[in-house]
Amino acid sequence: MTSTAGVAGAPLLSFHDLTLGYGARASLRGLTGEVRFGDLLAVVGPNGAGKSTLLKGIVGVAALLGGRIERHRAAAIRDIAYLPQRAEIDTSFPISVQDFVAMGLWRRIGAWRRLGRAEDLRVDAAIAQVGLQGFEAVPIGRLSGGQVQRMLFARTVVQDAAVILLDEPCAALDERTAADLMTLVREWGREGRTVLATLHDLDQVRASFPRTLILSGGVPVAWGETARILTPDNLGRSRGAAGPEAGSPGASAPLREGPALRLAAAAP
Repeated sequence: MTSTAGVAGAPLLSFHDLTLGYGARASLRGLTGEVRFGDLLAVVGPNGAGKSTLLKGIVGVAALLGGRIERHRAAAIRDIAYLPQRAEIDTSFPISVQDFVAMGLWRRIGAWRRLGRAEDLRVDAAIAQVGLQGFEAVPIGRLSGGQVQRMLFARTVVQDAAVILLDEPCAALDERTAADLMTLVREWGREGRTVLATLHDLDQVRASFPRTLILSGGVPVAWGETARILTPDNLGRSRGAAGPEAGSPGASAPLREGPALRLAAAAP
């Protein structure tokens, strides 16, 4: 496993009055806070909140329009595993599941070197870990949406990064697939990895992410321990703004309230 290269709880990423966007248009403004080594941090909020923009800013895709990001060396852009939204993956490309997952090794071995026996075994183990054993030779264009997401997670497993960013990892997935992938996220947490994920299912957040950042309309609403942050008051404030993120493809779904949240909201 890649070393986490830091002490749990120490700052990994620090944001100082951060503003990110596309071109000259800001999609996220005024974010200040820290992501710590070993954090499992859920980023939630309605459409246009700036969730995807934050992840893209961390990996240098969204433009830095103001403020700054301080990084520990373990959070260098080239060392981060970034899993984009499924809609951003071109599944028409003629490549097999095994070849796609092996792309996670490119940073270590280069794009043109043939895989050795050890790399082949590593790729096959990752495919099996996400429940796609037997699909190694299948063209990626023949996969269902849930299978594509499992394949993306397998590539992330192969990357073996200490810092992992997941953009809408459970969007439009069946319950079993989502549960399997969240189990893998919790395993990464036990291994000391740092995971930031944009999510809409608040039950998933409560079950798997000890820390939560709520964004709304491109500004932060609350950030801290999930049990203290996911309150009816904060979630109500987060619904005060909507609309697609400026310049960002694919608006996301609204927050989904589970039974526990609905009961909390109804309590006197």
